[in-house]
Formats: sequence, C-alpha cells, structure tokens
Amino acid sequence: MKNILSALIKKDDEGKRLDEFLSRKFTDKSRSSFQKLIENGRVFIDDKNVTSKKYKVKSGQEIKISIPEAEPVEILAEDISLDIVYEDEDVLVVNKPAGMVVHPAVGNYTGTLVNGIMYHCKDSLSGINGELRPGIVHRIDKDTSGLIVIAKNDFAHRSLAKQLKEHTVNRRYYAIVYNNFTEDFGRIEAPIGRDKRNRKKQGIDSENGKYAVTNWRVVERFGRFTFIEYLMLTLETGRTHQIRVHMASVKHPLLGDDTYGPDKNKYGVRGQMLHAHTLGFIHPKSLKYMEFTAELPTKFMKVLDRMRAEM
Repeated sequence: MKNILSALIKKDDEGKRLDEFLSRKFTDKSRSSFQKLIENGRVFIDDKNVTSKKYKVKSGQEIKISIPEAEPVEILAEDISLDIVYEDEDVLVVNKPAGMVVHPAVGNYTGTLVNGIMYHCKDSLSGINGELRPGIVHRIDKDTSGLIVIAKNDFAHRSLAKQLKEHTVNRRYYAIVYNNFTEDFGRIEAPIGRDKRNRKKQGIDSENGKYAVTNWRVVERFGRFTFIEYLMLTLETGRTHQIRVHMASVKHPLLGDDTYGPDKNKYGVRGQMLHAHTLGFIHPKSLKYMEFTAELPTKFMKVLDRMRAEM
C-alpha cells in the first residue's frame, strides 16, 4: 500500500472514537474525510480492517491508514481575472468577489475560484483535498466577498490546515445586520450542526452540533440596521455559515441573506452583506506571521453610504 499513515495508540487516547482520534492525530485532514476513509475500508488496526467510525481505540494498538493517491484533476482551467493580494512559491492569497463559488460542485463546474487558480498556478497546487478542490484549505460562501488563502503544495497545505484546526488563524469579517444591538460588543457561544429539516442549511444544535463562538463589535448604527465587525481570533471557531447562523439565532440576520433572514429588503441586496476583511497566519516555510487586508467592495460601500444618508 502506498501513502501510509501510521500511529500507535497511547494510554491517554484509550476509549476515543476512531474518527476522533485520527482527526486529532493528523490535523491536515478533517474528521469527515477520515470517516470516508474508514467507510471505504482504508483503515487498519493491528492489520485488521475496521469500518466503523465509532470503534473505540485501545492502548497499544497500531493504526495504519492507506491514503489514496490524488486523482488527476479534471477541471477546466479558465483564464479568470483574479484579485491577487499576495503570492510566493507556497501560498496564494486572493480577494474573492461576492458571487463567485470557491470550488466546483454540481451545477457549478466552471467559473469558480478553483477554475481560475488552476489556470494561474498551472500544476503548482496541493492535492490533499482531492481533484475538485486543489489548493483549497478553507472556503468562504459564494455570496461572501474577501480573503482566502490557497496552498500551492502539500507542505503548505498541511501547515495552514493545522493552523485552521487549532484556531490560530486571524480572521476578521465585516457585515451589515438587521436591528440594533443595545450593547457595543458581545460573544455568541452556541453549537452549530446541519439543519434537520433542510440539509442545505445549518442551525443551532445543542445535541450534535460542533462548538462555535462568534465575537462581534458594533462599528456603526443605522436605525434598523447595524454595521458589525466580527473578530474570529485565537481559540475561536469557523463553522459552515457560522456568522450567518449565529446572527440569525439572536434576531440579527445579515442583510441580503435570504437563507437565514428576510427574502427581500429595501436596498435590493441579493446575497449576504459579509466581507472577509483580514486574514493572518504563520507562513509555512518562513514561520513569520503575515497579515493581509481587503477593503470593503463597492457594493458594500454603496449600501453603507445610502444608510448614512438616510440617518
């Protein structure tokens, strides 16, 4: 077997679920990716195939995981204009516009950020996340604008994935939300999981949800709306739709977010007003802290200007 990962179960790890142990031991892969490897018969304990993610590991056991080779990428490389904020031989930082999907999926096999970086980077992208997500370490929603970092090799990918998993990546977002906060800053701590009634949505799930924390600060108030800064810093989290779900849960859905908020608004905004403004991380090779910013897009500024004029 090629590409073998191995680990020895220590006493402190005894009793942990197999998928939990693997995701904690090998931080460059998600828990869900290890669950798929287990289900596909690629995990062995003491040379015996184990296909249950709930298997409880025992001290002294040896685990081996057969990692499949990255499949040849069959994505159309497209000459798409990219707003490149920074690039070197290891990482690429892009300011993604609202409306652009990050990676190909059903219904969106062209025009995505991945199609663009495939053309820009040629063969220089990590293959850890498979054939449809080359170089993608994290993502932001289609209608969210702002910064995203791309890994140009597997070494960089593992380093960045580890930082994201350990919540040491500095991410600051700006948003416009409905209704006014009485406080100037606050913290929302509520677990997030897939919505039981609509699998395309996320929701607050106190039983099976993943721990999630959103810190926020008021920047400016506009009657029915508030301009918010979100600080997602050390030891905080970044779950799917986290800001959108948390804000909706406290009656402050994002303007334009028709998934978690009102269908229509007086400004005619389609798509959540959410911008990934700041991104900071430790460079995989130089080990120096790097921080990048992307100014608010024109669409965002026009709405803010209109709100200010109405005050």
